[in-house]
Amino acid sequence: MGYVLESPLLEGELVRLEPLSHRHAADLAVAAEEDRGTYAFTWVPRADEVGDYIDAQLERAATGRLAPYAQVSLATGRAVGATAYWEPRCWRSDDRLDAVEVGFTWLARSTQGTGVNAEAKLLLFRHAFEVWGVDRVDLKTDARNSRSRAAIESVGARYEGVLRNWSRSWAPGEEGQLRDSAIFALTAEEWSECRHRLEKRLTELRARSPRPPCTGS
Repeated sequence: MGYVLESPLLEGELVRLEPLSHRHAADLAVAAEEDRGTYAFTWVPRADEVGDYIDAQLERAATGRLAPYAQVSLATGRAVGATAYWEPRCWRSDDRLDAVEVGFTWLARSTQGTGVNAEAKLLLFRHAFEVWGVDRVDLKTDARNSRSRAAIESVGARYEGVLRNWSRSWAPGEEGQLRDSAIFALTAEEWSECRHRLEKRLTELRARSPRPPCTGS
């Protein structure tokens, strides 16, 4: 089967990335229906599709080629979206991960722009570069999705171009069609500077975000 991706728990100050499971279903159903106006080119399940969506992600995880997460807001304790590691590549040996993609990402409308996405990417990038020792992290999106492209660039990934007819389209009404994909990446040589910029940005965003409730006595 080759390299098997895992989903280690990753936690910051705004978001905790938990291995996706059906215990996240109720929260994700609410998150997905908040405001679907930002999902034009991204497939996000409807509330009544979340169970099947989780099943499909867990089936992909069983192949070893996907490590799916629920994004849990630490301010509310609720799952507010999803993300994943995807497509591990081992070019030099079967037991060393050379590259991986970060994808299958979506967030509730109320969580977009709050720093959750930036911190989730910081957690995923840091684990990939500093624990797994990868040389490259990929991200891609529908070439027409200007909102997603801007979000990817905002976390430090570099635009590399468009691959035509690269994958299936997730846009409504385009079932069975292919899409052009905009490709972005971050390399190991760029990681230190990217990490510094992300941490600086998050310091500013965290200062404006609500803190998790105190549970101590």
